[in-house]
Amino acid sequence: MQFFGLHKKKQSDSDETLLSKFKETRKAEYFQQLYERYIPLIYGLCLKYLQSPEQSQDAVIDIYENLSQKIQDYEIKVFKNWLYSVVKNHCFHILKENKKEIIVNFDSRLMESDSSFTLFDDSRDEEKESALNECLEKLPEPQRIAVEKFFYEDKSYADIVDETGFHLKSVKSYIQNGKRNLKICIEKNLKE
Repeated sequence: MQFFGLHKKKQSDSDETLLSKFKETRKAEYFQQLYERYIPLIYGLCLKYLQSPEQSQDAVIDIYENLSQKIQDYEIKVFKNWLYSVVKNHCFHILKENKKEIIVNFDSRLMESDSSFTLFDDSRDEEKESALNECLEKLPEPQRIAVEKFFYEDKSYADIVDETGFHLKSVKSYIQNGKRNLKICIEKNLKE
């Protein structure tokens, strides 16, 4: 409990003031001071989702490194609420990576009811692989980019939004439509 008391004595500036100072000056100490206020909250949230002290400690560090580089790009009204969302999304991304098969199967059912072909089929043969690569090139560019980032680079929706500037709804739509278009194209190619 002393840990929390020490931080309360030090924090003279509000979250918004520190955030504003950091954005104006780009001096890391402002962001660090702001972030340190929430380490117990961040760690607790990570522990709740990840169920591992080691993974949670790593996540706290990863989140700090990612945010300190990207925070300039966000318009943040209430830092604590925004940070909560970022931490939750980061944990979901880690869980997705660790349990890839489970989440992939869920997404497959969600996006299409016919499971005769998926992008994740480990038993793909060369003919299917060739058809997949050919069909990927035929997709409209936003669909191709979103599909490649999601399925090949294991990026989350939030990561794709950050990297491309697409809206979240658009990313979801590009992935769903891209997967459907790939399936149609591949089945057509395999029949020929």
